[in-house]
Amino acid sequence: TTKPPTYVDTNTNTDLRFRPGYTSYEAYIQRQLNKTLNDKLRRIWTTRDWERKIQIFSIFFTELKHKNLLSNSSKSLSIGARVGQEVEALKRIGVSDSIGIDLVPYPPLVIHGDFHHQPFHNETFDFEFSNVFDHALYPDKFVGEIERTLKPGGVCVLHVALSRRSDKYSANDLYSVEPLKKLFRGSELLYVRTVDGFGLDTEVVFRKRVTLRS
Repeated sequence: TTKPPTYVDTNTNTDLRFRPGYTSYEAYIQRQLNKTLNDKLRRIWTTRDWERKIQIFSIFFTELKHKNLLSNSSKSLSIGARVGQEVEALKRIGVSDSIGIDLVPYPPLVIHGDFHHQPFHNETFDFEFSNVFDHALYPDKFVGEIERTLKPGGVCVLHVALSRRSDKYSANDLYSVEPLKKLFRGSELLYVRTVDGFGLDTEVVFRKRVTLRS
């Protein structure tokens, strides 16, 4: 049994704070499943929210294509994709080789996977997107898996909340981008900008270095 963190890393100046209450990794996983398997939420995600979210994600991803950070030939991963609206959005704008992972699969858009232990080989993807950083019990493993599975020169885009706290299922709270800059040891920060993404207010974009820093 892997125990959850019980302290704040002082190297991040307390701008990344873990939420208490998880007695084990299994307890953490069960809490995440309680949200993902919630019948009411899944009905909303697949009906009322389905098309609306696809349209908004399509706008975000189209902007990234205009910045040459994403292309139709990019092999793309959405992390914590639930029912796969962001995967569908990628496909609709021409990024056909796209897949999502979540604790609960939603075929054909989302396969089973734990973002602390991605089920992919090293250097698989050109592009990775996630808006669930706040759900990571182990942010270092979350980021480490992104950098492991990104190809050199690959791009990672995170949507995070800095000015407001996330929902009750979150495992951490982020108060600045500084902890992310420290966690992405093998990448360079390209830019940070304000967005309006379903309660998340900041887009942070990294590119994996071609030669990793020792």
